Amino acid sequence: MRYVYFFIALIGLIGCQNKVNQLDLPYLNGYWEIEKVSFPDGTEKEYTVNTSIDYIEINDLKGYRKKVQPKFNGTYDTSNDAERFTIYEKDGVFTINYATDLSKWHEKIVNLSENSFTVLSEENIKYHYKRFEPINIE
Repeated sequence: MRYVYFFIALIGLIGCQNKVNQLDLPYLNGYWEIEKVSFPDGTEKEYTVNTSIDYIEINDLKGYRKKVQPKFNGTYDTSNDAERFTIYEKDGVFTINYATDLSKWHEKIVNLSENSFTVLSEENIKYHYKRFEPINIE
């Protein structure tokens, strides 16, 4: 009987893992705002107001990310600057590889859903994003 309980607990733990699947990657497309940052020492910084948000576009494991500033009429101010990236998978973990003229870095995708995602930086900092919902004041 003890083995049955152990087996049920093991199945429950495996089922609770939030594994990212390649079919989930198109969820990255769209507008995202940072919700909070979790630091390796356990502290967190909450972001309640964001003056700029990220626009991400991905196609066939390649894409770009750019900062945009939402306006109250539902449009966005943006520049032509964009951070290009590629995504690769190794041992079931998807990693975003950025490369600009000035720097190269990568972030592991910890979880990804239609309305949120989390990435882990090389410095073990977790960035938690939520889907941006525009404020339209008429």
